[in-house]
Amino acid sequence: MTTLTLSPTLNADLHCHSVVSDGTQTPEWLAERAHANGVQLWALTDHDELDGIERAASAAAALGLPFLAGVEISVTWADKTVHIVGLGVDPAQPALIEGLRRTRGGREERAREMAQQLEAVGIPGAYEGALKYVGNPDLISRSHFARYLVEIGACTDIGDVFRRYLTEGKPGFVPHRWATLEQAVGWIVDAGGMAIIAHPARYGFTPQQEHTLFSTFRQLGGQGVEVVTCSHTPEEIQTYRQMALDFGLYASRGSDFHSPGESRLELGLLPPLPSGLTPVWQHLGHRIRMPEGAGAPVHSS
Repeated sequence: MTTLTLSPTLNADLHCHSVVSDGTQTPEWLAERAHANGVQLWALTDHDELDGIERAASAAAALGLPFLAGVEISVTWADKTVHIVGLGVDPAQPALIEGLRRTRGGREERAREMAQQLEAVGIPGAYEGALKYVGNPDLISRSHFARYLVEIGACTDIGDVFRRYLTEGKPGFVPHRWATLEQAVGWIVDAGGMAIIAHPARYGFTPQQEHTLFSTFRQLGGQGVEVVTCSHTPEEIQTYRQMALDFGLYASRGSDFHSPGESRLELGLLPPLPSGLTPVWQHLGHRIRMPEGAGAPVHSS
């Protein structure tokens, strides 16, 4: 019988991506990898898409792996793209489904403009090249272009791509107007989930902007922040530990895994949450999908 004790030291990985969005592996493969790496609670959080959830949940159940339904929503805030993870969402909730459908709109037009910019600097055929890596054409993204640029030898690896192309001020960067912060948090909350600011150190906000983001997010009903993730340094982990405490937010942990050859961290191979925080899973126990025959998650004493 599978049991799950919701202790702060639980090996939870609550942020990763499948081929349904911009990952390279299937939901089933990810479930196997998470299980093999000792993950005790897993979530699939594809970008602006829910279609992998039931496949992931079925694969996790077959492995005896507790699972949370998730999504990562693209948001435009202060003229930058910010990502809000939703955990414990109901993937059948109509407002969430429709909101994500609208958010996905416009990606093809954006991708064609990205390809035009790359062609102007001597890289033709990037749109067609990127499509080779797309599992879901509605979700063509910079990651798919990056894989093509590595394939043709224009860049040595994914990091090299984003140093030279596809980022603000570089060829191939085309901004997109995503959902608003209010919309994303509202969709997640209405779907019974918890809204979480993903990898906050990545956005490059000033301290004042970051304080405003966290304050606004909290006022809108957001409840969590990713403290431990692949892109956070040990110093940044401590910074966002303090932000979680200052704003009364639950703490999350996730590898942001996309691919074995690209990701900085493997599924489940993350540092633990710092002490003194309340993990998101202690609030989301009722939303965890336990394998058949398993008992309900229990809090540690």
